[in-house]
Amino acid sequence: MADTKKEQDKAEEYGTTGHEWDGIREYDTPMPRWWLWTFYATIVWAVIYVILFPAIPLVNGATPGLLGFSTRGQLAEEMQAARDANAEIDSQLVAAELTEISADPELQRYAMAGGAAVFKTYCAQCHGAGAAGVQAAGYPNLLDDDWLWGGDIEAIHQTITHGIRWEADPDTRFSQMPAFGEILEGEEIDALTAHVLAISGQDHDAGLAATGAELYAENCASCHGDAGMGDREQGAPNLTDAIWLYGGSEEEIHETITYSRYGIMPPWQDRLTEAQIRQVSAYVHGLGGGE
Repeated sequence: MADTKKEQDKAEEYGTTGHEWDGIREYDTPMPRWWLWTFYATIVWAVIYVILFPAIPLVNGATPGLLGFSTRGQLAEEMQAARDANAEIDSQLVAAELTEISADPELQRYAMAGGAAVFKTYCAQCHGAGAAGVQAAGYPNLLDDDWLWGGDIEAIHQTITHGIRWEADPDTRFSQMPAFGEILEGEEIDALTAHVLAISGQDHDAGLAATGAELYAENCASCHGDAGMGDREQGAPNLTDAIWLYGGSEEEIHETITYSRYGIMPPWQDRLTEAQIRQVSAYVHGLGGGE
């Protein structure tokens, strides 16, 4: 009887919501005051936040807020502070001869550390996080000693600065291999392929390779050299080793001769500072493949 009386008193004090399940009624009791005041405080805080900070999304941005705060602006300030802190050593790096950077331990440490950060931000997408290239053909490995355009630090610096076959840059490295499928007959391309297989030490048809040697001398030696060792002034690869930018199988060599290749690398002089270009040049040169 006591429990029933207590329920009746509670129902009279608060009333019910009118909901009932199997005799169980839901009382219409008020929320705790501490919870209500907390809830009201969050509403006030939200209104103040919307007024002071960027909050409401618009078509081309968001409301700026009275304080004018911006995470992008904060990042820009922090980056500028870092640039200001490194201004002196950046000046030293830019003023130094490229070949003498490694002779200054402090400058070399700074260049390598900064170059690693630049590489991971801008270069790893094509050359891989470890600089060994990526799985897709056409992205060179920077760890070996096989360089199309030269692997000393000055050549690396020029390549990074002006890019490869970037027509908008008048100082870009530029060369173009003809698509011999438009020049030679199919059997001639087969013979050329056999010759390239022969000079690179792979299995080949000796008869076809002999014919291909004559075609090579007429069409390819001016760029790749009489022995197929390549020419870095023209970006012509060495055909006698086992390092292939676009693959060294018979099918891949045949495709390269038929359709040509035209790899492009963008210049970075408009996106990186001279100090950053020197840093990443030193970093790439120091990876093990630089000459």
